[in-house]
Amino acid sequence: MAEIIQKDGTWTFDGDAVRIVPGRDKEVGLLRQTLGEVVVPLRALAGISYEPGRKAGRLRLRLRDGADPLLQVTGGRLPESSDPYRLKVEADRSGVAEYFVDEVRNALLLDQVDPGPSEAYLLPGPAVPISVGAGDGTVAFDGDRLALDWNWTTEEAKASGGPREFRVADLRAVEWSPSKGLDNGWLRFTLAGAPPAPAPKYDPYTVELFGFKKDPLMALVAAAVAVRMPHPAARREAPADGAARPAELAPSATPASGASGEDHDVLLRRLRELGELHQAGVLTAEEFTAAKQVILSRF
Repeated sequence: MAEIIQKDGTWTFDGDAVRIVPGRDKEVGLLRQTLGEVVVPLRALAGISYEPGRKAGRLRLRLRDGADPLLQVTGGRLPESSDPYRLKVEADRSGVAEYFVDEVRNALLLDQVDPGPSEAYLLPGPAVPISVGAGDGTVAFDGDRLALDWNWTTEEAKASGGPREFRVADLRAVEWSPSKGLDNGWLRFTLAGAPPAPAPKYDPYTVELFGFKKDPLMALVAAAVAVRMPHPAARREAPADGAARPAELAPSATPASGASGEDHDVLLRRLRELGELHQAGVLTAEEFTAAKQVILSRF
């Protein structure tokens, strides 16, 4: 086992997963504090690096594209203080950091972990229920239903329609964008079949963000929602009507009279991924059964 303990946090590697616990230092961002402990399975990793510095170095995990819903919705736009996969390392602990890197890299090589894109989320996302107030509104999410409520900063045209409530099943997309310079950010929910959305300040399904401390917490809401929607790899295979169905988690082709050895390998991998999503609580029993039947029909 390898472990490194810093003011910024503690990372532990047991050969199967990297366990990340945020520190209590004042520089630890609110998102990391709120997210809490994160367990990253080895198969979700694409790599790890240590960047030495004069006063402090940086230990960084690189996850496979599509493995983590938080990274999926933030797209590399999280502030460094909010990045759970970065650890500030004091200069006198650089040797421990380098040992940690070697241990993880050796495990990746021994297990022959594919560093390429993942076709399913390998992390469960932030815990629910979750409620965040930032910008011009508050979002509450219980794992199925979302509720948007407005505050005194909300544009009258948006607030006049009152609070909004809808289900994950109603959504086509969820987007988070941080504030940048004089441009406000947003957390936007796009409903299936909805027309093009107006500007965030007028959109009744968008929370506008003004660049304050709690803004990154809206990314946690976005991640908690995204992990309960079809994975981007599945959506690329979705029907033209854009309907979100559990079957999208399985290959979208019709049953064939026979499948090649390569096809069987793909289908078996999909079955394993579905089982992991079900165990993690991402899929309900009904969704898991429906998606599994679609895969089994291909054999």
